[in-house]
Amino acid sequence: MSVRVRRGRRLGAELGMLAVAAVFLFPFYVFLTISLKTPPEFAADPLGLPPRLHLENYATAWERGDLGHALVNSITVTGLSVALLVACGSLAGYALARRATRLSYGLYLLFLLGLMIPLQLGMVPLYQFMRDVNLLRTYTSLILFEVGHQLPLVIFLYAGFTRALPRQYEEAAAIDGATTFTAFRRIVFPLLRPVTGTVVILAGINIWNDFLTPLLYVGGSPQQTLPVAIFAFEGEFTTQWGVIFAGMVLAIVPVLLVYFLLQRHVIKGFASGLKG
Repeated sequence: MSVRVRRGRRLGAELGMLAVAAVFLFPFYVFLTISLKTPPEFAADPLGLPPRLHLENYATAWERGDLGHALVNSITVTGLSVALLVACGSLAGYALARRATRLSYGLYLLFLLGLMIPLQLGMVPLYQFMRDVNLLRTYTSLILFEVGHQLPLVIFLYAGFTRALPRQYEEAAAIDGATTFTAFRRIVFPLLRPVTGTVVILAGINIWNDFLTPLLYVGGSPQQTLPVAIFAFEGEFTTQWGVIFAGMVLAIVPVLLVYFLLQRHVIKGFASGLKG
């Protein structure tokens, strides 16, 4: 293959990647530009650059929409749910991967079944249960639901990753007198860092963006999360698209920050899964 052909293919691949990047970045451009415009500026040129940076939209969204309180609620629910998912999922995945018994295999299939059952089938009975035990409009109901919903996927990821790890380190630790939990905490769990990053990103984004569950369990209460607050916020500022999009930008920024901080671990987790 000649040098000219290789350069042509490389240039074509780079142009293709730039086109794909432009497609994915275009929604962010729309969000940012509209969030910095006044209603007349938006009506005159919806997709054009703003004549000036109208940052008052962000102040209005933060203060009148009570997004600060909703942001704290979302961080609390997402943080506690992800922490429980990592703790429970890693322990369960480790136990199911290392125990070669019929019981462990049956439990693993049971968790896999949880990935196939539609969420909507359990919405009504779970809501009735939360109501009967007086957990509605509390963090507890939302966290319990999110953990139960995401746990099958988390166990599936941890179990698959654990099976690819060698047993020699754990066997050496057992010879030195370490318990199973000590070997897991000091040896296995640090090796699970790549898949833990993947779990944090996948589960965190799903919980952060969840709208229906918080609307049912904490909607209209001081514990409502960002998606619910923005939904109510849109009803108040129906014609002020700049304020609405400013609230959406404020909801997206934390997710992007967490992703950029953990993207290295996410890529390692997916790459290790492909190799394993």
